[in-house]
Amino acid sequence: MEIDLPDVRAEVEAAFARYERALVTNDVDVLDELFWDDPRTIRYGATENLYGYEEIRAFRAGRSSKNLERTLKRTVITTYGRDFATAMTLFEREGSERVGRQSQTWVRTASGWRVVAAHVSLTGA
Repeated sequence: MEIDLPDVRAEVEAAFARYERALVTNDVDVLDELFWDDPRTIRYGATENLYGYEEIRAFRAGRSSKNLERTLKRTVITTYGRDFATAMTLFEREGSERVGRQSQTWVRTASGWRVVAAHVSLTGA
C-alpha cells in the first residue's frame, strides 16, 4: 500500500481545510456535504453520540453558531492508497484551558472525499 501519495494527500488536506472553514463559520450546508450520507456514518462528539447521517445533520442544524473559532495544533493527515485517509488534530479555544481532540476517517466516494467516522473529545475538567 502506498502511504501519503502527494496528490492524494493534497486532496484530503483541501477537504479537511474546507471542513474546518465550514466548522468555524457554521456553514451547515458544507458540513452536511462533507459527511457521507449513509446510516453507517458515526460521529461521537464532546457531549453526543450520533449514529447515521440524519442524526449528524439534525445535530448540526440545531447547534449554536457562537464561539466556534479555534486554533488547530499538531494536525496529522495520513493517506492510505488512493481512497482512504485519517485526519487527527488537537484544538484550543480562546478562554478555555481544555484541549480538544478531533479524529476523522475520510473515504473517497463517487461524490468526493467524505467523513465516514469522526470523534471529538476534550481533555481536562
